Amino acid sequence: MDYSNITYLKDNHIATITLNRPDAMNALSPELLSELKCAISIASVDQDLKSLVVRGNGRSFCAGADLLFFDSAFENLSLLNPYIQLLNQCFLDIENLPIPTIAVVQGFALAGGLELAMACDMTIVSDEAKLGDQHANFGLMPGGGSTQRLPKRVGMQRAMELLTTGRWLTGPEAVDWGLALRSTTEANLDEELESILASLRDKSRESLSWIKSITRQGRDLSVTSGIQLESAAFVQYLSTSNHPKEGIQAFKEKRKPEF
Repeated sequence: MDYSNITYLKDNHIATITLNRPDAMNALSPELLSELKCAISIASVDQDLKSLVVRGNGRSFCAGADLLFFDSAFENLSLLNPYIQLLNQCFLDIENLPIPTIAVVQGFALAGGLELAMACDMTIVSDEAKLGDQHANFGLMPGGGSTQRLPKRVGMQRAMELLTTGRWLTGPEAVDWGLALRSTTEANLDEELESILASLRDKSRESLSWIKSITRQGRDLSVTSGIQLESAAFVQYLSTSNHPKEGIQAFKEKRKPEF
């Protein structure tokens, strides 16, 4: 597929999707979402990948949905459901990727941009970044998962504050609230990202996939049910994959495993 609203780059076991509408602050148009869904699908089956990075070109990560699209949708309400279904499918596809995903946020991550970042497993932000859900500021409501993901990330009271007041958080505040993993200067974002990617490149994709899948599945289970899920997965993985054997053999031989 030829991309005009995103770029897709694969290098050294890492795929990077960059939202590429800088003049529109990388707003999520239907065309961008279609390209995003395609790129995620490619990454999901590439057995060489160990991580996916999502970032934005220009001065912002993503300022949310494309308001020009909504102008037309109000004239043709039949456009709303296909758009919101595509939006949420993209975010769910990112969550369900069998590899760790990392959002790199500079500038604004608002509304749909915040929802996109929350769909990723980890988020690195610049100190000067602004993160929030500003739907209520314009008489709107979330449609890309903020009402569901945000309380799980930050707790109900903090989620309600962001959802109803439209407050923006800085990078350090986002880390304090649990919305981001690390905050750094914008100039240092790539270095901070690389510090994580360097630890992922030599890992077993199968191991990463099992860890991510069971962690996400168990998030809403009781501890007892979650442990049962993990135990069954543990036995299945060690019984069906050669990677655990290679890992143990490498440990015995005091060398790095080869996956």
